[in-house]
Amino acid sequence: MSAALTLLLIGSLLQGALCGEFKASMPQTIKVLRGSCVTIPCSFDVEDQYESHLDNTYVPPRPTLTPSALKVKEGTSVSLTCSAPAPCLSPPPALTWTKGLGESVETLQEDQDKTKVQTSAVTFTASQRHHGKTISCTATYNKQDGSTESAVSWPSLTAHISYSPKDTTMSVRPSGPVPEGSNVTLTCSSTANPAVKNYTWYRADGDQETLMGTGAVLNIKASKDDSPFYCKAENIIGDGRSTNKQIDVQCKDHI
Repeated sequence: MSAALTLLLIGSLLQGALCGEFKASMPQTIKVLRGSCVTIPCSFDVEDQYESHLDNTYVPPRPTLTPSALKVKEGTSVSLTCSAPAPCLSPPPALTWTKGLGESVETLQEDQDKTKVQTSAVTFTASQRHHGKTISCTATYNKQDGSTESAVSWPSLTAHISYSPKDTTMSVRPSGPVPEGSNVTLTCSSTANPAVKNYTWYRADGDQETLMGTGAVLNIKASKDDSPFYCKAENIIGDGRSTNKQIDVQCKDHI
């Protein structure tokens, strides 16, 4: 059995070898460049009775996300950083982000203790589509045998984006042609965070607009003389309006 071990593991093996449980060997001298990363190869034999105590699994360290929380207004420029240790004997881990955030830039940095850390920075403009999105970063490590091991940042980050009303629409019931003078219900809906605070109804009279009422629902009498209607939705961030909609009124027959 052979493996590349850190000094801590080598020390444990040598301690076991002194008790006659293990046989370990490693190079007597290693030439290295000062300040470089060094891994000492070690081979060892373990008696059969101790094989069951060996743990050959490798769990890569989880990357870290900075900042740990994201609560901003739409239009804000957001910068997130993911960092993961870059151990010896392998190239720096590849860092990947949740899809749909934007382009990222990776750099290899050195901590105060001289260990290497791979970092990835992503910048994007916060919008409605990011609200509620779970953001994470995955570090993928290449192993000596050609395989890879991955670890996902924990905890993940959930984006909380406040935005003005979007997708504001107006519906008419009944939807088909309605007899003049009959009751018609207009409903306004919109998506916003925080929720819509006010709905306001208008009638578009040429270049002017006439206030018709407030609330998500407006009840009117159908009239062939009515101009198109539209609604506005407002919250503390801003407002959004629907397109104009003409009510299809069926005129009464005149005798």
